[in-house]
Amino acid sequence: MQAAPAGRRRELRADCARCFGLCCVVPAFAASSDFAIDKPAGRACPNLRSDHRCGIHRDLRQRGFAGCTVFDCFGAGQQVAQVTYRGRDWRTDPEVAAGMFEVFPVMRQLHELLWYLTEALALRPAEPLHAELAAARVATELLADGDPASLVVLDVATHRRAVNELLRRASEQIRARADRAGRGVDRRGAELIGADLRRSGLVGANLRGALLIGADLRGVDLTLADLTGADLRGADLRGADLRRSIFLTQAQLDAAKGDPRTALPRALRRPAHWPAPPTAARRPHPRRTK
Repeated sequence: MQAAPAGRRRELRADCARCFGLCCVVPAFAASSDFAIDKPAGRACPNLRSDHRCGIHRDLRQRGFAGCTVFDCFGAGQQVAQVTYRGRDWRTDPEVAAGMFEVFPVMRQLHELLWYLTEALALRPAEPLHAELAAARVATELLADGDPASLVVLDVATHRRAVNELLRRASEQIRARADRAGRGVDRRGAELIGADLRRSGLVGANLRGALLIGADLRGVDLTLADLTGADLRGADLRGADLRRSIFLTQAQLDAAKGDPRTALPRALRRPAHWPAPPTAARRPHPRRTK
């Protein structure tokens, strides 16, 4: 399997320096293990500074805001701020605030679809569908480049259903080899909260939308497993092999638990809150003899 094109991947990653803190304003927070406070939609989080930076960014988990650390806008924030609204700031230009706050959730869905389409196009087993996937990506990019008025009225749910059906077909194409080997179990949407899955045989499994909250996946081989939308909050991935899993996002990893033995796809980074690999002990330099 190939990695997604570097240029496209960068476009679909959050660049908070070019955004206006939209993820700290637009969504509602409910006091829970993920958020320390209640916050209504459209109101700035009290931790958001005037420069649109988070005042407690380095201590979010310790301060009770773990939910913030696993949110990924897939680059929608800077798209809305710098392209859709051409750099107009909702704080200094309040008349754009309401529209911007409506557009952001729509843009996030479009950018998420673009991320999945780009991933599918980088997977060789999905080549029979590459023309359809490329056409869907172009169509989604055109929607994302629309003006505020067109984005607000966009029926994004209908577009999402069509793209998801195409991605489902791509997933089946990619996982076909595992299915032929008698693997590739279908656990789509399964409620597996806290389940011990260490002996479940998940190579090529369909785990789309599965609830894997707190599941024990230690040492599990997830090669060709489709993890689209799987809820991995608190899932134990210590020693798991995720190198060739498909449609795994950085946000899913950030929500899970892992260790230095967890094998990751090249494109994803090891979360900062996971234990760091042990530092190799320095060997003393041999003394030179005269």
